[in-house]
Amino acid sequence: MAVKRSGAGKFLLMLISSVALAYILWVVYQSLDLTEQDDLEVMGIIPEQTVQQAFIEEIEVPTATIPQPAKETQPEQEVYEEVESPVVTLPPLDESDDFFRDLLITDKANNDLDVWLRTDDLMRRIASYLDGLARGSMLSKIFPLSNPQGEFTTHQQGDVIWLNAGNYERYNNTLAVIMSLDMQQIAGVFHLVRPLLESAFAELGYKPRQMDGIILRSIDNILATPVIVEPLQLLRESVTYKFADPKLEALMPLQKQLLRAGPENTQRIQQQALALKKALLNP
Repeated sequence: MAVKRSGAGKFLLMLISSVALAYILWVVYQSLDLTEQDDLEVMGIIPEQTVQQAFIEEIEVPTATIPQPAKETQPEQEVYEEVESPVVTLPPLDESDDFFRDLLITDKANNDLDVWLRTDDLMRRIASYLDGLARGSMLSKIFPLSNPQGEFTTHQQGDVIWLNAGNYERYNNTLAVIMSLDMQQIAGVFHLVRPLLESAFAELGYKPRQMDGIILRSIDNILATPVIVEPLQLLRESVTYKFADPKLEALMPLQKQLLRAGPENTQRIQQQALALKKALLNP
């Protein structure tokens, strides 16, 4: 026999069901977080809510000017035939992926670079990724790079937890791609595709001089990362590791990621960053 429920009874049943569903979803989320959080922390990936909060915060948008390359002048000499330099026609932003890949993927390119560029909407992803770097974050979900190899490991002496130096080798694939890049070539590609990149940044609400400022600030954030040659002490809170030194823990997520890659790797990445900055500012 069907049982009639009062309006208040139905409301109470719906409320209990909603709470139960919310609790189940929360448990599922926490179980995923517990299994993946260590790797996310090591990789420098910020949980979605943190990413959203970082982009909501009002910050002063940097401005700068990356100079255009000077037009090359031909030396005065006797010529029998005037040859014009080919004019490169840029594709629309929505159709620029293959064009951009062809500029970077050469016979000398690292194989993992092809993997990095295999995603779609490259210009928009790069613009968002650079915007994140300028804010001190690595938005690896927007532009995925090579994942660290192997498992994150620590060792403990008494109550003290140390980061294992063996973790530095986990970033060899990423470092190999970065070190394989010719920064003069990258600067040349930037100037060639600049109109496309400006369009992608414009969709984020930025003007050209703000785009230049964001790019240079991204580089400066890398260059400002301290190089720590001493062993790094950690603290473990719940399922995540943090640096025991408050000054290191207060660094940008980008800079803390570089610390996890080790002092030698940090210095090599900084050398490439400095080379790119010089190539951009001295075309």
